[in-house]
Amino acid sequence: MTELAAELLELALSISRKAGELVSARPDTFDLNQKSSIDDFATQMDIASEKLIVESILAARPEDGLIGEEGASRPSKSGITWVIDPIDGTVNYYYGLPGWNISIAAKDDQGVLVGVVNAPTLNSLWHATRGGGAFRNGAPIRCNNPEALNMSLVATGFSYDRETRIKQSNFITTLVADVRDIRRTGAAATDLCSVATGWVDAYFESNLNEWDIAAGGLIAREAGALLTGKQGSEANKEMTLCAGPALHALLSERIG
Repeated sequence: MTELAAELLELALSISRKAGELVSARPDTFDLNQKSSIDDFATQMDIASEKLIVESILAARPEDGLIGEEGASRPSKSGITWVIDPIDGTVNYYYGLPGWNISIAAKDDQGVLVGVVNAPTLNSLWHATRGGGAFRNGAPIRCNNPEALNMSLVATGFSYDRETRIKQSNFITTLVADVRDIRRTGAAATDLCSVATGWVDAYFESNLNEWDIAAGGLIAREAGALLTGKQGSEANKEMTLCAGPALHALLSERIG
């Protein structure tokens, strides 16, 4: 690991822990007549988490760039840009479901250099550096490979757009008969890290953004998984597919 990667990783881990503590301060229950308050609370926590992350990064590295889901945008003067999702899986967070996470990545001109995903409700802090392997709670992890299609546990997600969801559900109907089962976690970075850890065998979803993929994608790749779009293209908004090489080839043919 280079000195720069080590510095960025230490910073990302520290900030992700602080953001995790902030966001974990969620009441266990809300009264049913407080639904609007829950929505507002979740939105405000998303904003507060990004504010904490951005301020912490810039305090340590004021020349770095920023890309954040909640609007943080700043060009880089140092060659390093941070890609932030302050609460990935906001709907899970809204309802008090597990799996939401804080996703922080740092990239240079060669791609993502450092990725950290902190999922407090799963007792999981994942990290990876480019070329340095992938880890969960400090222990090395590897994806499942090889894995037969009919024995594979496949994670996915659905678009907020109604027409897109209908198309996705139609495809799932054809796929579910050929795999072990389907899982729906509700947070892209957690799904990518689940592939890396071997909790699921594959994950695919459309309509993802850079902040959904950056940190978890590096962790999955460093754990031995392939991460692509359709027909082996780079993962993009149209499609993200992540799996060990053997299963990836089978699913790429089906999805493509």
